[in-house]
Amino acid sequence: AMALPGELWAELPAEKRIFCSVLLFSWAVYLWEAFLAHRQRRVYRTTTHVPQELGQIMDSETFEKSRLYQLDKSTFSFWSGLYSEVEGTMILLCGGIPFLWNLSGQISGRAGFGPEYEIVQSLVFLLLATLFSAVTGLPWSLYNTFVIEEKHGFNQQTLGFFFKDAIKKFIVTQCILLPVTSLLLYIIKIGGDYFFIYAWLFTLVVSLVLVTIYADYIAPLFDKFIPLPEGELKQQIETMAKSIDFPLTKVYVVEGSKRSSHSNAYFYGFFKNKRIVLFDTLLEDYSALNKEPAGEDGENEETKSKTKNKKQGCKNEEVLAVLGHELGHWKLGHTVKNIIISQMNSFLCFFLFAVLIGQKELFAAFGFYDTQPTLIGLMIIFQFIFSPYNEVLSFCLTVLSRRFEFQADAFAKELGKAKDLYSALIKLNKDNLGFPVSDWIFSMWHYSHPPLLERLQALKDAKQE
Repeated sequence: AMALPGELWAELPAEKRIFCSVLLFSWAVYLWEAFLAHRQRRVYRTTTHVPQELGQIMDSETFEKSRLYQLDKSTFSFWSGLYSEVEGTMILLCGGIPFLWNLSGQISGRAGFGPEYEIVQSLVFLLLATLFSAVTGLPWSLYNTFVIEEKHGFNQQTLGFFFKDAIKKFIVTQCILLPVTSLLLYIIKIGGDYFFIYAWLFTLVVSLVLVTIYADYIAPLFDKFIPLPEGELKQQIETMAKSIDFPLTKVYVVEGSKRSSHSNAYFYGFFKNKRIVLFDTLLEDYSALNKEPAGEDGENEETKSKTKNKKQGCKNEEVLAVLGHELGHWKLGHTVKNIIISQMNSFLCFFLFAVLIGQKELFAAFGFYDTQPTLIGLMIIFQFIFSPYNEVLSFCLTVLSRRFEFQADAFAKELGKAKDLYSALIKLNKDNLGFPVSDWIFSMWHYSHPPLLERLQALKDAKQE
């Protein structure tokens, strides 16, 4: 008699069932994402005319440009997504993780560190794994920057700048990743029964330290930060910050235009020490892309200024409105809420990790029959076993983020910035070639910011009041 699939499944050893479940779930998520992307691509293909409600907002030329840009990006992400799914599956099926672990053991063994030096072996493993993903990701990253972004006029980098940047990024990542991981593994090893509490506290401290030093010490390694020159804009920003008790200490302009002509703004810092960072591409008056290319700077071959015929960036009033929105996130406690949610999540994950780490089947499922290295346990549990939970969590956070965006818009509106934010959102959408029409399931699943039309609608009600 034929055995039913359910009976076959029940007869499989536990580690085989774990392994198959992980693979099946990974493909299920991939197929779901591919289905959503397919729906969205259909929108890009079929919406060739500016919809009526956007008539006032977007001219047909910009609309067509953004449609083609998003179509190219979507096709690219389909292929890169397929590649990484197949790569991940092959690594699992061919035992790539135990292979790399044994290789790391041989390398650290040659350096005189035997199997008892598990942390050293873990660091070699991490270095090799990140190197592997950097190398396999490189062609995709090159194609994205120099074909897609270049074709649509966003890329401002030369090949030399790109590689210098990539190498710098890799080195900085290792300088942070390796010491932090070795300390975390050490804490887990010596922490006894309650190691998960210490491990969680350690990661909390590390994340707070990184947030504190990121913009002062890490970001400047990649981009030039200059204080916003004295003037009307700076005074207006300081006045607005004071009016809502935002403890502003400095305002910086970052030269984002060397990398790309996408624009942005953010704030960072703890307690009474907040800084605001504006991308030069956001500011009409400071954007290098609006200036005539100058010869004396010597940086020119690196930036390879492409003169644009259209002015980019926002007027001062609009910049203030964008900042009003960003400060709204602070005033309404969104930043703090996000930190609390992520720390509660992190604590829960470490607790479950402590519960599961003793399960030998988990290790056996991924080809570790004789050893149970802590790092591999972290990887298996956090990356594979928790993936269903992570998918649900990330969807909930996307929904929450959209709520926060509406609230921050409403806050800017209360500051009397509705009209300027309205025009700023339109300009930024145009500068970044955002496509304002989206498939409802795709946008619900992916968009951390509400679609442009919904945000404008909410602001419009305010403009008429």
